[in-house]
Amino acid sequence: MSSDTASLRKQILEFKEQKHAIILSHNYQRDEVQDIADFVGDSLELSRIAAAKECEMIIFCGVHFMAESASILSPDKIVLLPEADALCPMADMIHVDSPRPAIKSRPGFDNPPAYVFPPEFTLRDIKKQYPGAPVVAYVNTTAEVKAESDICCTSANVVKVIESLPGDEVICIPDKNLSLWAAKNTKKKVIAWDGFCHVHERVTTEDVKKARAEHPRALVLAHPECRLEALEMADHVTSTSGMLRYAHASDATEFIVGTEIGLMHRLRQENPGKVFYPLRKDMICPNMKKTTLKSILRAFQENTYIVKVPEEIGAPAKRALDRMLEIK
Repeated sequence: MSSDTASLRKQILEFKEQKHAIILSHNYQRDEVQDIADFVGDSLELSRIAAAKECEMIIFCGVHFMAESASILSPDKIVLLPEADALCPMADMIHVDSPRPAIKSRPGFDNPPAYVFPPEFTLRDIKKQYPGAPVVAYVNTTAEVKAESDICCTSANVVKVIESLPGDEVICIPDKNLSLWAAKNTKKKVIAWDGFCHVHERVTTEDVKKARAEHPRALVLAHPECRLEALEMADHVTSTSGMLRYAHASDATEFIVGTEIGLMHRLRQENPGKVFYPLRKDMICPNMKKTTLKSILRAFQENTYIVKVPEEIGAPAKRALDRMLEIK
């Protein structure tokens, strides 16, 4: 550890104590950010931890919708997002009732997709097309979208959430790949939005074949945000938390990891006797890497950037989250 890093860590920990704060880090954050956090996990897991902890301030090292979820579940606490422009392109692919900018203008896209919904197409439009169909919103959505939805889901419980709803069809937003995976595992009709995670979308069947050829003894773990044809080639499809549990419990000693490479840090820490290979070395979310120790320190020093979800949005968004959390 360099002297600069040690100094930053010391100052951050001092501020954390002074401000009665906790630091949360998503699994995809930089290694040094994960190492200084009080808790590391997926977005909803972290927000639930924050809601249960006695603290006055939450430093959320992730992207904007994650800080919103923390604000929704902890409305009386100060929630800071160290980097204001740490956004999620997929979450921003769907809007409630206003035109969305073209995908090519979104951060995080090197090669914009050839397909987009018409700019005027919104969540309320698809609800009108399928009246009565409940809306399942992935937690990777904005607070406004959650508030307009019936229930939330995670990548781990999407099928269980869909099965809990009445009727034979559901609208599942915004990740088409997660929706296709859910449709494969339920008898209900799943109406999918055309959004995606640019990190997971890039994984192809050829990538899986290449990784298996390079590491023939390794099991392939894939996140359900990957394309369905790639998921069907994996040994195990699961969320980031599910990958951590699976790798720990498995007798296998080698794994190919099909998600953002930030998870590799925790996988290696928790399983020192096992080996992990990235499915693709470029599975990197630039928005997740924006947060640094310097930006965490600045957040403490300058009280930036505050994320506060208004009550009129937070209350219905919380109902959608609570409905999901009630499912056993």
